[in-house]
Amino acid sequence: MNKQKKALVVLNMGGVRNKKELNIFLHNMFNDENILKIKHKKIRSLVAFLIVFFRIHKAWENYKQIGGSSPLHKITELFTRKLQIFLPNIFITYSMRYTEPFAKTAIDQIKQKGIKDVMLLPLFPHYSLTTVKTGCDDFIEHANNKFNITICEPFYKNSVYNEIICNEIVNAQGKYLDYHIIFSAHGLPQKMIDKYNDPYKKQIEDHVEILKEQLSHYATPFKSINLAYQSKVGPGKWLSPSLEETLQYFKNKKVIIYPISFVIDNSETIFELDIAYRSLAKQIGVRDYKVCKCINDNNIFTKEIINLFK
Repeated sequence: MNKQKKALVVLNMGGVRNKKELNIFLHNMFNDENILKIKHKKIRSLVAFLIVFFRIHKAWENYKQIGGSSPLHKITELFTRKLQIFLPNIFITYSMRYTEPFAKTAIDQIKQKGIKDVMLLPLFPHYSLTTVKTGCDDFIEHANNKFNITICEPFYKNSVYNEIICNEIVNAQGKYLDYHIIFSAHGLPQKMIDKYNDPYKKQIEDHVEILKEQLSHYATPFKSINLAYQSKVGPGKWLSPSLEETLQYFKNKKVIIYPISFVIDNSETIFELDIAYRSLAKQIGVRDYKVCKCINDNNIFTKEIINLFK
Protein backbone atom coordinates (compact mmCIF):
# COMPACT_ATOMS: atom_id res chain seq x y z
CA MET A 1 0.00 0.00 0.00
CA ASN A 2 1.33 3.43 -0.95
CA LYS A 3 2.02 5.49 2.20
CA GLN A 4 2.88 8.60 0.20
CA LYS A 5 -0.21 10.82 0.29
CA LYS A 6 1.43 13.94 -1.11
CA ALA A 7 3.76 14.74 -3.99
CA LEU A 8 6.36 17.45 -4.42
CA VAL A 9 7.45 18.44 -7.91
CA VAL A 10 10.70 20.37 -8.33
CA LEU A 11 10.40 22.71 -11.33
CA ASN A 12 13.32 23.95 -13.40
CA MET A 13 13.93 25.45 -16.83
CA GLY A 14 15.58 22.53 -18.56
CA GLY A 15 19.10 21.27 -19.06
CA VAL A 16 20.61 20.88 -22.51
CA ARG A 17 22.53 17.60 -22.87
CA ASN A 18 23.25 17.52 -26.62
CA LYS A 19 22.78 19.57 -29.79
CA LYS A 20 19.35 18.10 -30.55
CA GLU A 21 18.16 19.04 -27.08
CA LEU A 22 19.55 22.56 -27.51
CA ASN A 23 17.30 22.96 -30.55
CA ILE A 24 14.30 21.71 -28.54
CA PHE A 25 15.16 23.97 -25.60
CA LEU A 26 15.45 27.12 -27.72
CA HIS A 27 12.29 26.41 -29.74
CA ASN A 28 10.25 25.74 -26.62
CA MET A 29 11.60 28.76 -24.78
CA PHE A 30 11.02 31.27 -27.56
CA ASN A 31 7.57 29.81 -28.26
CA ASP A 32 6.61 30.56 -24.65
CA GLU A 33 4.36 33.62 -24.45
CA ASN A 34 5.84 34.42 -21.03
CA ILE A 35 9.22 34.81 -22.73
CA LEU A 36 8.31 36.20 -26.15
CA LYS A 37 5.37 38.54 -25.57
CA ILE A 38 3.56 37.96 -28.87
CA LYS A 39 -0.06 36.87 -28.36
CA HIS A 40 -0.66 35.54 -31.88
CA LYS A 41 0.61 31.96 -31.69
CA LYS A 42 1.56 31.58 -35.37
CA ILE A 43 3.44 34.88 -35.44
CA ARG A 44 5.23 34.00 -32.19
CA SER A 45 6.15 30.60 -33.64
CA LEU A 46 7.59 32.22 -36.76
CA VAL A 47 9.61 34.73 -34.74
CA ALA A 48 10.83 31.91 -32.49
CA PHE A 49 11.91 29.90 -35.53
CA LEU A 50 13.92 32.84 -36.86
CA ILE A 51 15.55 33.53 -33.50
CA VAL A 52 16.59 29.89 -33.13
CA PHE A 53 17.79 29.71 -36.73
CA PHE A 54 20.16 32.63 -36.22
CA ARG A 55 21.24 31.70 -32.67
CA ILE A 56 21.67 27.96 -32.58
CA HIS A 57 25.10 27.72 -34.22
CA LYS A 58 26.68 30.22 -31.84
CA ALA A 59 24.82 28.72 -28.88
CA TRP A 60 26.15 25.26 -29.70
CA GLU A 61 29.70 26.59 -30.06
CA ASN A 62 29.32 27.98 -26.55
CA TYR A 63 28.02 24.65 -25.24
CA LYS A 64 30.96 22.84 -26.81
CA GLN A 65 33.26 24.91 -24.59
CA ILE A 66 31.61 23.36 -21.52
CA GLY A 67 31.63 19.82 -22.91
CA GLY A 68 28.41 20.01 -24.95
CA SER A 69 26.12 19.66 -21.95
CA SER A 70 24.70 21.68 -19.06
CA PRO A 71 24.92 20.14 -15.56
CA LEU A 72 21.50 21.57 -14.64
CA HIS A 73 19.58 18.38 -15.40
CA LYS A 74 21.95 16.10 -13.48
CA ILE A 75 22.16 18.37 -10.43
CA THR A 76 18.38 18.89 -10.35
CA GLU A 77 18.01 15.11 -10.31
CA LEU A 78 20.55 14.78 -7.48
CA PHE A 79 18.74 17.50 -5.52
CA THR A 80 15.44 15.67 -6.01
CA ARG A 81 16.93 12.36 -4.84
CA LYS A 82 18.27 14.00 -1.69
CA LEU A 83 14.88 15.55 -0.96
CA GLN A 84 13.33 12.10 -1.31
CA ILE A 85 15.74 10.72 1.31
CA PHE A 86 14.85 13.54 3.72
CA LEU A 87 11.10 13.22 3.01
CA PRO A 88 10.31 9.51 2.56
CA ASN A 89 6.58 10.02 3.18
CA ILE A 90 6.24 12.42 0.24
CA PHE A 91 6.69 11.37 -3.38
CA ILE A 92 9.35 13.64 -4.91
CA THR A 93 9.92 14.10 -8.61
CA TYR A 94 10.92 16.90 -10.97
CA SER A 95 10.00 18.34 -14.33
CA MET A 96 11.54 20.78 -16.77
CA ARG A 97 9.85 23.55 -18.69
CA TYR A 98 11.76 23.37 -21.98
CA THR A 99 13.42 19.94 -22.11
CA GLU A 100 12.53 16.45 -20.93
CA PRO A 101 11.26 15.34 -18.51
CA PHE A 102 8.29 17.61 -19.14
CA ALA A 103 5.36 18.20 -16.78
CA LYS A 104 3.38 15.32 -18.31
CA THR A 105 5.98 12.80 -17.13
CA ALA A 106 5.73 13.97 -13.52
CA ILE A 107 1.93 14.10 -13.74
CA ASP A 108 1.78 10.50 -15.00
CA GLN A 109 4.03 9.36 -12.13
CA ILE A 110 1.78 11.07 -9.57
CA LYS A 111 -1.40 9.65 -11.11
CA GLN A 112 0.03 6.13 -10.97
CA LYS A 113 0.49 6.54 -7.22
CA GLY A 114 -3.06 7.80 -6.74
CA ILE A 115 -1.87 11.03 -5.12
CA LYS A 116 -4.15 14.09 -5.20
CA ASP A 117 -2.24 16.71 -3.18
CA VAL A 118 0.69 18.20 -5.10
CA MET A 119 3.17 20.89 -4.09
CA LEU A 120 5.21 22.72 -6.72
CA LEU A 121 8.71 23.89 -5.84
CA PRO A 122 10.04 26.26 -8.53
CA LEU A 123 13.81 26.12 -8.08
CA PHE A 124 14.19 29.89 -8.46
CA PRO A 125 14.80 32.17 -5.45
CA HIS A 126 12.89 35.09 -7.00
CA TYR A 127 9.50 35.27 -8.72
CA SER A 128 9.37 36.12 -12.40
CA LEU A 129 6.80 35.65 -15.12
CA THR A 130 9.63 34.08 -17.15
CA THR A 131 10.54 31.40 -14.60
CA VAL A 132 8.11 30.68 -11.75
CA LYS A 133 4.91 31.67 -13.53
CA THR A 134 5.61 29.86 -16.78
CA GLY A 135 6.75 26.69 -15.00
CA CYS A 136 3.75 26.57 -12.66
CA ASP A 137 1.23 27.52 -15.35
CA ASP A 138 2.56 24.78 -17.61
CA PHE A 139 2.24 22.13 -14.90
CA ILE A 140 -1.23 23.29 -13.85
CA GLU A 141 -2.44 23.29 -17.45
CA HIS A 142 -1.23 19.74 -18.06
CA ALA A 143 -2.61 18.57 -14.69
CA ASN A 144 -6.09 19.47 -15.96
CA ASN A 145 -7.67 19.88 -12.51
CA LYS A 146 -6.67 16.36 -11.40
CA PHE A 147 -4.79 17.55 -8.28
CA ASN A 148 -5.02 19.95 -5.37
CA ILE A 149 -1.99 22.11 -6.16
CA THR A 150 -0.07 24.48 -3.88
CA ILE A 151 2.97 26.51 -4.89
CA CYS A 152 5.99 27.20 -2.67
CA GLU A 153 6.84 30.88 -2.26
CA PRO A 154 10.15 32.40 -3.46
CA PHE A 155 12.84 31.77 -0.88
CA TYR A 156 15.31 34.65 -1.37
CA LYS A 157 14.55 35.92 2.17
CA ASN A 158 15.40 32.60 3.81
CA SER A 159 18.21 33.22 6.30
CA VAL A 160 19.80 29.76 5.93
CA TYR A 161 19.83 30.07 2.13
CA ASN A 162 21.48 33.47 2.42
CA GLU A 163 23.99 32.24 4.98
CA ILE A 164 25.14 29.58 2.50
CA ILE A 165 25.56 32.28 -0.17
CA CYS A 166 27.54 34.50 2.21
CA ASN A 167 29.81 31.61 3.19
CA GLU A 168 30.50 30.85 -0.48
CA ILE A 169 31.50 34.47 -1.07
CA VAL A 170 33.66 34.71 2.06
CA ASN A 171 35.41 31.44 1.19
CA ALA A 172 36.15 32.80 -2.29
CA GLN A 173 37.62 35.92 -0.72
CA GLY A 174 39.97 33.99 1.52
CA LYS A 175 42.22 36.06 3.77
CA TYR A 176 42.35 39.05 1.42
CA LEU A 177 40.24 42.15 2.09
CA ASP A 178 40.54 43.92 -1.25
CA TYR A 179 37.74 42.22 -3.22
CA HIS A 180 34.62 43.78 -4.68
CA ILE A 181 31.44 41.69 -4.92
CA ILE A 182 29.27 41.74 -8.03
CA PHE A 183 25.95 39.97 -7.70
CA SER A 184 25.16 38.96 -11.27
CA ALA A 185 21.44 38.49 -11.96
CA HIS A 186 19.92 37.10 -15.12
CA GLY A 187 18.65 40.02 -17.17
CA LEU A 188 15.11 40.71 -18.37
CA PRO A 189 13.73 43.11 -20.96
CA GLN A 190 12.82 46.35 -19.17
CA LYS A 191 9.28 46.11 -20.54
CA MET A 192 8.69 42.99 -18.41
CA ILE A 193 8.81 45.29 -15.39
CA ASP A 194 7.28 48.44 -16.91
CA LYS A 195 4.46 46.85 -18.91
CA TYR A 196 3.84 43.47 -17.27
CA ASN A 197 4.65 44.34 -13.64
CA ASP A 198 7.12 41.51 -13.17
CA PRO A 199 8.33 41.75 -9.52
CA TYR A 200 11.69 40.17 -10.37
CA LYS A 201 13.80 43.36 -10.35
CA LYS A 202 12.41 44.50 -7.00
CA GLN A 203 13.02 41.09 -5.45
CA ILE A 204 16.58 40.99 -6.81
CA GLU A 205 17.30 44.43 -5.35
CA ASP A 206 15.75 43.44 -2.02
CA HIS A 207 17.83 40.27 -2.01
CA VAL A 208 21.06 42.20 -2.53
CA GLU A 209 20.17 44.44 0.42
CA ILE A 210 19.50 41.38 2.59
CA LEU A 211 22.86 39.89 1.61
CA LYS A 212 24.65 43.20 2.25
CA GLU A 213 23.25 43.25 5.76
CA GLN A 214 24.13 39.60 6.38
CA LEU A 215 27.67 40.04 5.01
CA SER A 216 28.21 43.00 7.34
CA HIS A 217 28.31 40.55 10.26
CA TYR A 218 31.37 38.77 8.87
CA ALA A 219 34.85 39.87 9.96
CA THR A 220 35.99 40.08 6.34
CA PRO A 221 34.78 43.37 4.81
CA PHE A 222 34.53 43.90 1.07
CA LYS A 223 35.58 47.00 -0.85
CA SER A 224 32.12 47.32 -2.43
CA ILE A 225 28.97 45.31 -3.15
CA ASN A 226 27.35 45.73 -6.55
CA LEU A 227 24.48 44.43 -8.69
CA ALA A 228 24.65 43.83 -12.44
CA TYR A 229 22.64 41.92 -15.05
CA GLN A 230 23.82 39.34 -17.57
CA SER A 231 22.49 37.38 -20.57
CA LYS A 232 20.96 40.16 -22.66
CA VAL A 233 19.41 38.91 -25.92
CA GLY A 234 18.43 41.18 -28.80
CA PRO A 235 18.49 44.95 -29.32
CA GLY A 236 15.78 46.10 -26.86
CA LYS A 237 16.34 47.80 -23.51
CA TRP A 238 17.13 45.37 -20.71
CA LEU A 239 17.66 45.75 -16.99
CA SER A 240 20.78 47.70 -16.16
CA PRO A 241 23.57 48.04 -15.40
CA SER A 242 24.86 45.18 -17.49
CA LEU A 243 27.73 43.06 -16.26
CA GLU A 244 29.76 44.21 -19.27
CA GLU A 245 29.34 47.85 -18.22
CA THR A 246 29.97 47.12 -14.57
CA LEU A 247 33.24 45.27 -15.12
CA GLN A 248 34.68 48.36 -16.82
CA TYR A 249 34.91 50.04 -13.40
CA PHE A 250 37.12 47.33 -11.95
CA LYS A 251 40.34 47.66 -13.92
CA ASN A 252 43.28 46.70 -11.67
CA LYS A 253 40.82 45.56 -9.00
CA LYS A 254 39.70 42.20 -7.67
CA VAL A 255 36.12 40.96 -8.07
CA ILE A 256 34.04 38.05 -6.87
CA ILE A 257 30.99 37.23 -9.00
CA TYR A 258 28.01 35.54 -7.39
CA PRO A 259 25.17 34.29 -9.68
CA ILE A 260 22.29 35.53 -7.53
CA SER A 261 19.46 34.36 -9.83
CA PHE A 262 20.48 30.73 -9.96
CA VAL A 263 20.28 27.86 -7.50
CA ILE A 264 21.89 25.33 -9.86
CA ASP A 265 24.87 25.82 -12.16
CA ASN A 266 24.07 25.94 -15.86
CA SER A 267 25.43 27.32 -19.13
CA GLU A 268 24.88 30.89 -17.94
CA THR A 269 27.12 30.40 -14.93
CA ILE A 270 29.65 27.95 -16.36
CA PHE A 271 30.02 29.44 -19.84
CA GLU A 272 28.88 33.05 -19.54
CA LEU A 273 30.31 33.95 -16.15
CA ASP A 274 33.28 31.61 -15.93
CA ILE A 275 34.43 31.75 -19.56
CA ALA A 276 32.96 34.66 -21.57
CA TYR A 277 32.92 37.33 -18.86
CA ARG A 278 36.24 36.08 -17.50
CA SER A 279 37.75 36.74 -20.92
CA LEU A 280 36.21 40.23 -20.94
CA ALA A 281 37.53 40.91 -17.44
CA LYS A 282 41.02 39.95 -18.60
CA GLN A 283 40.75 42.34 -21.56
CA ILE A 284 39.63 45.14 -19.24
CA GLY A 285 42.51 44.46 -16.86
CA VAL A 286 40.60 43.15 -13.85
CA ARG A 287 43.35 41.97 -11.51
CA ASP A 288 41.55 38.91 -10.17
CA TYR A 289 38.20 37.47 -11.24
CA LYS A 290 36.48 34.76 -9.22
CA VAL A 291 33.11 33.12 -9.85
CA CYS A 292 31.29 31.40 -7.00
CA LYS A 293 29.54 28.13 -7.62
CA CYS A 294 25.78 27.99 -7.18
CA ILE A 295 24.33 26.26 -4.13
CA ASN A 296 23.41 23.22 -6.26
CA ASP A 297 22.50 20.17 -4.14
CA ASN A 298 24.07 21.52 -0.95
CA ASN A 299 22.88 19.31 1.94
CA ILE A 300 22.11 22.20 4.29
CA PHE A 301 20.05 23.96 1.62
CA THR A 302 18.26 20.73 0.68
CA LYS A 303 17.22 20.18 4.31
CA GLU A 304 16.21 23.83 4.76
CA ILE A 305 14.05 23.85 1.64
CA ILE A 306 11.75 21.40 3.44
CA ASN A 307 10.61 24.27 5.68
CA LEU A 308 9.08 26.02 2.68
CA PHE A 309 6.20 23.58 2.49
CA LYS A 310 5.69 22.44 6.09
